[in-house]
Amino acid sequence: MKSVNTLRDPDALTPLPERLAHVHNMFERIHPFLDGNGSTGRLLLNLILVRLGYPPAIIFKNERTKYLSAMRKADAGDLGPMGELIARSVTNNLYRFVIPAVAGPARLVPLASLADAKSGLTANALRVAAIRGRLRAQKSGQGTWLSSKTWVQEYQKNKYSRG
Repeated sequence: MKSVNTLRDPDALTPLPERLAHVHNMFERIHPFLDGNGSTGRLLLNLILVRLGYPPAIIFKNERTKYLSAMRKADAGDLGPMGELIARSVTNNLYRFVIPAVAGPARLVPLASLADAKSGLTANALRVAAIRGRLRAQKSGQGTWLSSKTWVQEYQKNKYSRG
């Protein structure tokens, strides 16, 4: 198995997510345990990510089919889909957990980081509310909608009242 330093090597031609995909796939191929190989492999992947200074990749149960398909492709030598799955998982983790935790109530952050499935506020619902002018938000230079915790709380409070 490659060391963490090999993964961090800036001279490597392969992008980091694909190098991580390779390490993860190689560990999964050896099946060292009777049960729990996938969970153990994802824990190892997250250990490597954290040691490299990245947040962990959380792969949810509803992504299982995509994960297994990417793993089969990695078995055949195509590391792209697994690398993409890892990169998207890390990015989603940032938007879902890290950015809201460090952003103050007035700081503008992407709508995806303000989404709360428990209260029914998905990123798409917030985007639609922003487009319709019901949620205070602004578009960044890259076209991403930004809002704040305070503005989302105001929107929630006034969501069903008629103006």
